[in-house]
Formats: sequence, structure tokens, C-alpha cells
Amino acid sequence: MLNNRLRRRLFHHILIAVGSVALTVIFMHFFPKRDFISRASIGTAYPALFLTAAALLLGPLNVLWRKPNPVSFDLRRDLGIWAGISALVHTAFGLNVHLRGRMWLYFLDTRYHLRRDAFGFGNYTGVVASLIFALLLALSNDISVSKLGVERWKSLQRWAYAAVALTGAHAIAYQQVEKRSLLFEVALYILLGIVSIFQLAGIFKRRQPRARP
Repeated sequence: MLNNRLRRRLFHHILIAVGSVALTVIFMHFFPKRDFISRASIGTAYPALFLTAAALLLGPLNVLWRKPNPVSFDLRRDLGIWAGISALVHTAFGLNVHLRGRMWLYFLDTRYHLRRDAFGFGNYTGVVASLIFALLLALSNDISVSKLGVERWKSLQRWAYAAVALTGAHAIAYQQVEKRSLLFEVALYILLGIVSIFQLAGIFKRRQPRARP
């Protein structure tokens, strides 16, 4: 019989998976004139972004609400797992949208020089972010924590911040490349702003001296 923790985590995964699929379908419907691969690329991008933001907000919220904020806890880990899965699925679709059969042209121009345009920048940041997400997925389990030790595991997990920064840069670049509507741009900047504000607030709160009883 499943213990309480396993039941709770199973509930998390089912709920997050259903939410991720629902968001994917919703965003795919915003672009009905595109083909399936293009819509799937866009549809999986936004769940990855929202789930990553949610995982990053939990820590600062615990700090601000004076709740325990352990190195790792299940809800944050489970959100991070599905953020990573969504990001990797998005990458798989995304690398087949614009230049099908010529994937190298996402990173090199026709003279085989590194791209120096917004398209290249968006692709460089996106693929590096995906590699970091793959690393974080591989670490998102109790065995990794036990084998690496808490301090080393946590130092590797901090690469999540680099992945988020790269994801934000990738998203901003593609807003310009694909000339997305103002509504999508505003929503992206609001989301990035919220995450940044709460991260800074959490850092500031942690650095405040605790009041003596």
C-alpha cells in the first residue's frame, strides 16, 4: 500500500500532468492557422514557462510567509520535473518548426558561421537552457541527493537560475522573431517581473536579522 508521501507525490504528478496538457491544448488553439508541429512547439513552451515560474516562486513565498524552506521539498521538485519535461518536449518540436531537415541552420548560417541575429540568439539560449533542464531532471530524485550529499546537490540545482535566465532570453527573442502579439509580450514580461520581484524579496528577507525573542 502506498505511504502518504508517495500518494501525495502521485497526486502532484497527475494534477501537474493534466494541467500541462490542458495548457498545451489551450495555447495550441491560439494559433489555428499553423501546422501541428508549430502549434505543438508553441503549446509546450508556455507550460514549461509557467511551471518553471511556479517552482521558483515557492521558495521565496515560504521565506516571506516564514514557513520552513528546506533544500528540497516534493511540490517544488515535482513542478520542476514537469517544467523540465515540458521544456525538452518544446525543444524537440521547436527544432523542427522553421528549418525541417536542416537543423544545423538554427545555429549556423548558410556559410556555416555562427548566427548573430535574434533567431540564432534565441536558439543558442534555448538549447543551453534545455541541456540544463535535462541535468536538473536527472538530479530530481532522492538517490541523487543521497549520493551527492545535500550541499553538492544544492550547488548543482542552483543551475536552475541560469536555466530560467536563458529561458527568459529565449522567450523574449522569439517574441521578436515570430512577431507575437502585444498581449503575449506583456504576459511574458509580467511573469518574468513577478518571478524576479519575489526572488529579490526572498533574498532581502533572508538577509534581515531575525528579531530576538
